[in-house]
Amino acid sequence: MFAEPAEQFEASGAAAPRVPVLSAWWTLIGGVIGLIASVTLTVEKIELLRNSSYVPSCNINPIVSCGSVMVTRQASLLGFPNPLLGIAGFTVVVVTGVLAVTKVQLPSWYWAGLASGLLIGAGLVHWLIFQSLYRIGALCPYCMVVWAVTVTLLVVVLSILVRPNADSAAALRLLFGWRWSLVTFWFTAVFLLILVRFWNYWSTLI
Repeated sequence: MFAEPAEQFEASGAAAPRVPVLSAWWTLIGGVIGLIASVTLTVEKIELLRNSSYVPSCNINPIVSCGSVMVTRQASLLGFPNPLLGIAGFTVVVVTGVLAVTKVQLPSWYWAGLASGLLIGAGLVHWLIFQSLYRIGALCPYCMVVWAVTVTLLVVVLSILVRPNADSAAALRLLFGWRWSLVTFWFTAVFLLILVRFWNYWSTLI
């Protein structure tokens, strides 16, 4: 007559999805990497605000120079340094990763919320890629780490949330099977854009 608690939980659409071990570990590791990069950027920004002559550790050459990026308006999109968004977001990812690795089950709505946040983050990442390449004309190494981590985390979380089965649409099964090929294509495309955009400088190093 009455459903068991577990059955009620599943019937509500909030059943916890299965989290593969590798996905759980990458959620944790990727979150840690993104958090470290965001914290480092924040520290560098604070030092630059305190001392305008400070040279950030990620100033490598005229092109790969986070100092050149930090002083632009794009680096404070909402009125405060963008890395603060990264600190908040990646902290959530790290906590999620810890829970996933320790096999604490999280409901589908939670993973959907995390995927939504990462999707917004990925949108911001692509806007920043465009700004870095074609408006600022410089690359921030720590920012690029965040770009890579955000995109891969998005794919991992979506893979956890949406795992097609034999009854799923063929297009969904195809997209799921090719997800890492698409990520590889994305990395290749970004690399080629960077190579072409700054070729005049790279060619002098050859």
